[in-house]
Amino acid sequence: MQRFLGVNEHVLAQAALALGNVLGFECPADMALSRFFREHHALGRRDRASIAESVYGVLRCLRGLRRLAGDEATPRQLLLAWFVRGEGWPLDRFDGLVSDEERRWVEALMVADLSGGSLAERADLPDWLCERLLATHDEAGLLALAQSLNQPAPLDLRVNVLKLGRDAALARLRDSGLDAVPCRWSPHGVRLVGKPVLQQHPLFLDGSIEVQDEGSQILGFLVQPKSGEVVVDFCAGAGGKTLQLGALMRSGGHLYALDVDGKRLARLRPRVARAGLSNVHPISIAHERDARLKRLAGKADRVLVDAPCSGLGTLRRNPDLKWRQTPAAIDEMVLRQRAILEAAAKLVRPGGCLVYATCSLLDEENDGVVDAFLADRSEFTALSAEDILVRQGIAPGTGERLRLTPLAHGTDGFFATVLTRRYASCAASFVHGGTFPA
Repeated sequence: MQRFLGVNEHVLAQAALALGNVLGFECPADMALSRFFREHHALGRRDRASIAESVYGVLRCLRGLRRLAGDEATPRQLLLAWFVRGEGWPLDRFDGLVSDEERRWVEALMVADLSGGSLAERADLPDWLCERLLATHDEAGLLALAQSLNQPAPLDLRVNVLKLGRDAALARLRDSGLDAVPCRWSPHGVRLVGKPVLQQHPLFLDGSIEVQDEGSQILGFLVQPKSGEVVVDFCAGAGGKTLQLGALMRSGGHLYALDVDGKRLARLRPRVARAGLSNVHPISIAHERDARLKRLAGKADRVLVDAPCSGLGTLRRNPDLKWRQTPAAIDEMVLRQRAILEAAAKLVRPGGCLVYATCSLLDEENDGVVDAFLADRSEFTALSAEDILVRQGIAPGTGERLRLTPLAHGTDGFFATVLTRRYASCAASFVHGGTFPA
């Protein structure tokens, strides 16, 4: 008999196994789940969805659930605690799912008092992360932010403007039975209600849409690339922002996608072809000092540095990150970010522009990196991100440096700043650079 979230005895047992694998934190949760599902290929699509949703629910509230169920709680007990306190199951939903002993334990959880506790416990964060966020948030603001990060993320799409406009994409998505609405900020963004499978949708297959968080899309509008320019995506990764930049360039000019992961870049090529782009040049580099970068030194009109970071702005999608990250790893990351920004800056021509961005919420990865760079590189000055976006009809109201959060904007957490390399007309052309294709 099916239960809430499609959970029956078999699914609960499999979810406990999957959660046990994830809680080792030896690899990202999505990788651990993918491996589990490969090993348990007989599980149906609905069962997999129920297992994944349950596991991620526990990860989001792991500290509070352990406080409720005990530090030594088993994966099964953590799941039951999540059903009680996270999903709000009434007692009768456990009929036939748990033993009499477990039922009594569940009853006790329902009336357990969770008032009090430290700020970190109430925010469901590790102590070190709570302390670092307090550098930029008061207690009430931190609790509100933490609550927003503990909500599942929506599914956002970016419409490929080389293929069709957003209104046409919305109409076709709705015609296919999907509940699609325009994103609030991104002119090319579409938000779907629910989590439909899109891999076989005609618009996905022909490159008309790509999955991309609305906050991530805003970074492309900060870069504002134009056809005929030399543009560099310095940390291209899987290439989502590369595809967006290429479309904004109308496939004109030269767009170099750089990354240290050659395998990820190789997977970008078929996506480029599907998107109808002919201006993308993937280049695998060994590190930010790779000799091949000298060919681009001083030649780039625009450089995007979506720097490797803690990823703490994506906790809605990757809640395990708050339990896997460490203060030492963050400190090492900051050193790497500074080195990458310094290397990327060498590619910018006089009059060119550089966008530094992260999906982190931590000041040391964001303002700290930028301020240290500007202190050493007097030829670079900052432009107002807000002005650049407002002139394109995008008004999230974030100030000179872009700061997006799920609490304020309904997006993943992002930081970005726009820098120009000492050339007076660059600021004017960058801010007044026209409109984007619809």
